[in-house]
Amino acid sequence: MSKIGFIGLGNMGGPMAANLVKAGHDVKGFDLVAENLATFSGAGGQAVGTVADAVQDAEIVISMLPAGKHVSAVYTGPVGVLENTPAGALLIDCSTIDVTTAREMAEKAAASGFDMLDAPVSGGIMGAQGATLTFMTGASDEAFARAEPVLAQMGKNIIHAGGPGNGQAAKVCNNMLLGISMIGVSEAFNLADKLGLDRQKLFDISSTASGQCWSLTTYCPVPGPVETSPANNDYKAGFSVAMMLKDLKLSQDAANSAGVDTPLGAHATQLYDAFESNGNGDVDFSGIIKYLRTL
Repeated sequence: MSKIGFIGLGNMGGPMAANLVKAGHDVKGFDLVAENLATFSGAGGQAVGTVADAVQDAEIVISMLPAGKHVSAVYTGPVGVLENTPAGALLIDCSTIDVTTAREMAEKAAASGFDMLDAPVSGGIMGAQGATLTFMTGASDEAFARAEPVLAQMGKNIIHAGGPGNGQAAKVCNNMLLGISMIGVSEAFNLADKLGLDRQKLFDISSTASGQCWSLTTYCPVPGPVETSPANNDYKAGFSVAMMLKDLKLSQDAANSAGVDTPLGAHATQLYDAFESNGNGDVDFSGIIKYLRTL
């Protein structure tokens, strides 16, 4: 088993770190929120007071942070990961951040003698708790081979997307598609309601026809057809509007940087932005169906 330093013990990082403890690793965790540290301690981890404390004897460092600026600060600051982690340790950033920062961090890590992966996840809080996450990784072949065994203890699908930054590229492309498809499914159900078509009938037809997609069959935005969807729990977030909007904005930043026109992605960003602005940031992103009904 490995000595692991885990930075960021929030809704996603906390259960991910707890799963590593369950797997028998020696895990030191750091977070700015005292409650998150207490929860981690309750799960058997060792809570510490600084990033440097978490990584000082680590063989593997894993981070799960809100944005690129936080990743940059944690890794490159004077009391950060690169300055305080033993030589040869493996660095894995599971945050969802911009592609440019991910590639910059990989370059700086390599210059300091570390292998580093960007490894954003899909699967939400339930996936983090159940160790069923999908990891989209960007790294060299050698770094991926080193990381795969530990990632497999937090997820069930570990995919090597290519070189540094490609994990983030895969994440923003996937979540842009997810945001668009959820709006499409929501529009279809709203139209069916107005046309007098029973929701279950639409689900039974579209789930086995050309309209089939994950937003329909796994995460259906209306109560009834899919028992485990947030629609049956008053849209309590598994993946919040705020998180979807963050990823959509990252997709648009990436599209602008690459000179690619994504009109549906841009419009989806506008719709989720408007929905969040009405005080719905903590609602599950499938709740966009309620906003679309008001237009």
